[in-house]
Amino acid sequence: MACVGIRTVLVHGGGPEIDAMIEKTGGKSHFIDGLRYTDAQTMEIVQMVLCGKVNKDITGLIQQAGGKAIGLCGIDGAMLKARRVADGKFGLVGEITTVDDSILNTTLDSGCIPVVSSVALGEKDSQSLNINADTAAAKIAAALGAEKLVLMTDVQGILGDINDPHSLIPLITRVELDRLTQSGIISKGMIPKVDCCALALDGGVHQAHIIDGRLPHALLVELFTDEGIGTMLTV
Repeated sequence: MACVGIRTVLVHGGGPEIDAMIEKTGGKSHFIDGLRYTDAQTMEIVQMVLCGKVNKDITGLIQQAGGKAIGLCGIDGAMLKARRVADGKFGLVGEITTVDDSILNTTLDSGCIPVVSSVALGEKDSQSLNINADTAAAKIAAALGAEKLVLMTDVQGILGDINDPHSLIPLITRVELDRLTQSGIISKGMIPKVDCCALALDGGVHQAHIIDGRLPHALLVELFTDEGIGTMLTV
């Protein structure tokens, strides 16, 4: 991708790794409306796992594969600032208010891939806040004026019938997206993914993609073949 001039930012979460560490420390994960309730102790684990272990593991894998990567989190350079969601209903869970893309552009200009973990800086008290990784990716894509946002997940894309793997919808416009959501075709765990795609498109990103990251070379197949894979969403 770099050879043809594509500049890539990788944004990641780490839910299973966080769950495993909470369990190891004798705790239990709690979720409200699909969001992890994050108290102060959980936030320490989130920051340790995302910014420390997962971020550096991914950075190391990229370099092992021959690339150059720099691991960052949203706190670095105050890249991501956020306020607490729903007046603290979810604890230390935040929604991004500002993105400072300067550190990302500096990293990209140096020929490195920024690997960003989804922890933000509280805009009022500098408290670390847990951010949904897909939302962070959408906000960063919009701030950078990215051509594409690609969400890599463990499903094929958006299906017309959730029980029929052959019902993949390859292309959806922003207007159709609202209709599919209202009709219930987009449901359950796909709703947050679609909401993030809509956020990116509304923020000026030209295209968003939901693809199956389990497939070999999924990203290259989507970007460099006529057929592609998954679902592409456009304005």
